[in-house]
Amino acid sequence: MVRSRRGPRRRRPAKLHGDKAYHSRERRRWLRERQIGVRLARPGVESSQRLGRHRYKIERSIAWLGSYRRLNVRWERKASNFLAMLGIACTLICYKHLAKHVDGF
Repeated sequence: MVRSRRGPRRRRPAKLHGDKAYHSRERRRWLRERQIGVRLARPGVESSQRLGRHRYKIERSIAWLGSYRRLNVRWERKASNFLAMLGIACTLICYKHLAKHVDGF
């Protein structure tokens, strides 16, 4: 589920942003059938630079998770253990960023 800022939960995102690697007729059709807005750069037509405003937030967040070696190389055999480690990593990331911003005040 995708949580909106206010109001009830939405079951699907309003729009999908992606670079040229995700452009294909099948993907666009599949998204249109599900009434999801498409913002994919087309090869040879559009630059993917304008997509960076949204995409880099996600890539930065994934890079933060990559700093935890245990998540980078998946040592756990059980998915529940991996998800637990992921939750711990996310908690530590949030704590570090909150502590950094609170100390500034």
